[in-house]
Amino acid sequence: MREQRGGGRLLRGGRVLARVLLVWVLTVVALRLLDAWLAGFSMPQFWQPTVVALLFGLLSAVVWPLLLRIALPVALFTLGLGSYLVLGAGMLAISFAVPGVVIADLGTAVVVTVGMSIVAAVVSSLLAIDEDEIFFRRAARRAGPDGHDDRPPGVLFLQVDGLGLDTLRRAVRDGDMPTFANWLAEGSHVLTEWHTDWSSQTGASVCGLLHGSNDDILGFRWYEKDRDHVMYCGHPEDAAEIERRHSGGCGLLAVDGAARGSLFTGDAPHVSLTMSAVPLLTGRNRRRHGHDRVGTGYYAYFANPVNFLRTFAGALVDVLREISASTRQRRAGVRPRVNRGGFYPFARAATTVIVRDVVVSAILEDMLEGRACVFADFLGYDEVAHHSGVERFDVLAVLRGIDQQIGRLHRATQLAPRRYRIVALSDHGQTQGWAFADRFGESVEELVGRLCGAPQPGSDRREEKASQRRPAAGWQVGAALAEAASTGLIAGRLRARVERSGMAPDRPRTAEGSPGKVARAAPGVVVLGSGHVAMVSLTEHVGRVDFETIEREFPDLLPGLVDHPGVGFLLVRSAEYGAVVLGRDGLRRLATDTVLGADPLAAYGPHAADLIRRVDTFPHCPDIMINSAYSAATDDASPFEPHVGSHGGMGGAQSRGFLLHPSDLPGPGEVVGAEALHQVLRGWLTHLGHPAPEPDPGAVAHTAAS
Repeated sequence: MREQRGGGRLLRGGRVLARVLLVWVLTVVALRLLDAWLAGFSMPQFWQPTVVALLFGLLSAVVWPLLLRIALPVALFTLGLGSYLVLGAGMLAISFAVPGVVIADLGTAVVVTVGMSIVAAVVSSLLAIDEDEIFFRRAARRAGPDGHDDRPPGVLFLQVDGLGLDTLRRAVRDGDMPTFANWLAEGSHVLTEWHTDWSSQTGASVCGLLHGSNDDILGFRWYEKDRDHVMYCGHPEDAAEIERRHSGGCGLLAVDGAARGSLFTGDAPHVSLTMSAVPLLTGRNRRRHGHDRVGTGYYAYFANPVNFLRTFAGALVDVLREISASTRQRRAGVRPRVNRGGFYPFARAATTVIVRDVVVSAILEDMLEGRACVFADFLGYDEVAHHSGVERFDVLAVLRGIDQQIGRLHRATQLAPRRYRIVALSDHGQTQGWAFADRFGESVEELVGRLCGAPQPGSDRREEKASQRRPAAGWQVGAALAEAASTGLIAGRLRARVERSGMAPDRPRTAEGSPGKVARAAPGVVVLGSGHVAMVSLTEHVGRVDFETIEREFPDLLPGLVDHPGVGFLLVRSAEYGAVVLGRDGLRRLATDTVLGADPLAAYGPHAADLIRRVDTFPHCPDIMINSAYSAATDDASPFEPHVGSHGGMGGAQSRGFLLHPSDLPGPGEVVGAEALHQVLRGWLTHLGHPAPEPDPGAVAHTAAS
């Protein structure tokens, strides 16, 4: 029997027998209570509950696995409730088989089945027996004489979505992540930093680290002028297209790997809950054959009625926790905060409990099968931090839950048939701030539309809308807006250029929204916000529109943007100077690194200029790329989406991801960009003895030069 340091015994010999006996006894008692409570359920003889409990146990343990092919599709569309329909039908059949037992209908049989499942779940909880126990025993039977086979160690890449390095360090220090703290204290793992691309969001980061390329990914959503289409990483068709552009068949997971709960597959042959591989698209967009059926992990998990019951109870608790936390924030007048009502509590529970449980179950099965590498995304922290805040009490509770699940997986590595190493990482961090629209009374789309001459609603209505968004201490916001009226160095020069050249602001334009499919903020102008970046495209021009054309056709746009207190800097392309970064009091020409006035990138770190140069080369780089203003003094920035914790651009912790790796792996050095992180992870697989994947001749990799 193996011991895990600080974690108790991995195999608990007598508890399985105790569970079987206790479940049987308590099920008999439960059946007696149900007999007394349900009018449509009758067992008049003393021996009948004992026999029914025994037959139901056999049904669950022996017959049920044979029915999975029927039950799985039902379970998928009913979130596990269909499992009880099938088991209820089995219970109804048992009533026909046992003389004297009466179950009036299928509904009554389902109620009886639910009651018996509750008993099983409660007993498992009391005896600390769960799916881990089953995993450990199955793994022990498959393991070799020394507990593991002789294959190279497998690797679990576990991504804690949105967890920045600074927040992780504080969580480790304060006891919110004891598993990570133990690894660091024992010296088994090393914690280091990696710096994200300008697009510090999951789409760019995960595509880069899984496929080794994230060219032309500008945000979680961006506009492609040549197609008049908004690409959205969270949409299945767009995710599949992004993967098609970037995959050459040699992704990080191409050799016997698995992707669980991810945006992209990394060319893994085993996938579940992965956006780019949903069923609708597999037929026409998948390049390889032999993949798992999409959603297999989901099916298998919810086909087990006890899993459904446990996860449903956990999700319900999380819904109540969210309602309580949002109520406390609202009553205390916490700022910044966003609306957390409507459907959001249920969406939160889906990420923090339901998807998490399914993903962990799938990883356990991957380990049992001895797969070479697994990538999984734990999304809960990122989701809650968007709405609650980066380090507030309820988001730290979510972080503790993720740490607990990673601890489970660490325990599972002790008895998996194959040796496993765990690499924990994040795709980006988060920078907290007051949402742009709430802070300044208008969204970035409304701001750009106004500066481009779009018809505006009545000033009274706009002021009423702005006042409703402002906090109680409205005079401070008023002071910030008043300060914005003062002209900075660069804004003054831009206005002077307009006045000197006599540029006309009333050039005829097409009607708003026509003929394009994407909504216009003003005639001929598309604006798209994605976290801490916003993108402006002038649709009446083909290709990239230069700085000189922008100031000629929309003379108020660039001065108004750089002079706005919520805007940190702009990227534009000058016909004369090439890529130029504009700030309120200075500019930087990226071709020569010439700075006039104050360097607009001074607050954004040493890698900012190089990362922006790279984005400037992207085929779909917008005409104007806007980054929110970051304050180093308060460590905050105002995102262009209605979030509290946010990311997607530069400024603060959003650009600092973490990498926690076994100490016996080679040090990664300085890692800048997700593509560089891919090389580090690929190098570790090679170091451990994993073969390099063979290129897929049918795959067409996207390159920035094409």
